[in-house]
Amino acid sequence: MSVEIIAQGHGWLALNKPAGASFHSEDGSQGFFAEAENDLKQKLWPVHRLDKVTSGVLLVATDAETAAHLSSQFASRTTCKQYLALSDQRPKKKQGWIKGDMTSARNGSYRLLRTSDNPAITHFVSHFDEDSALRLFLLKPHTGKTHQLRVAMKSLGSPILGDRRYGGTDADRAYLHAWTLKFEDASGPQLITCQPSDGSWPIIPPDWCENAGD
Repeated sequence: MSVEIIAQGHGWLALNKPAGASFHSEDGSQGFFAEAENDLKQKLWPVHRLDKVTSGVLLVATDAETAAHLSSQFASRTTCKQYLALSDQRPKKKQGWIKGDMTSARNGSYRLLRTSDNPAITHFVSHFDEDSALRLFLLKPHTGKTHQLRVAMKSLGSPILGDRRYGGTDADRAYLHAWTLKFEDASGPQLITCQPSDGSWPIIPPDWCENAGD
């Protein structure tokens, strides 16, 4: 499988990570990052990660200086990330905030607590697609906790379609996609958009597209 380059700039590449691909190599299988280096025949530096089930925009650097610059933006949360998710279960509310501390649960899972000493924070809006009878969510995380969006969706009563770990209905994939990424490089602000290609997604509402990255 060839690695798809969505966009590129001075010192960085934006790649389209497939759903189900591990970032790291594990259990003797080559991870997506190693596969990208081999396929593109160049050394790359990781800048951030995407969960195994998640598809979409993955930013990597092509030199160490750019890697440090971009990584610092993720660490200081000055980047803007937007994700798409699907669920076949009705949410407790259709838009708003999901906040709460996260704690470890069984078998590598996490759960959301009512406390907020160090909360995971996610803003979301949703749209019901009548053709598919599924609800499409636009998720904007303001923190970067492990499994944050998957746990947030479960806490809404709308686990992600295909995310069996968190109670989602079986499907051909877990329907969580890194749609847009906004950051800055040496030339100024950059906005990368990656349309979902794995699985069957409803049409994204036009107003979401017009305001992508906001």
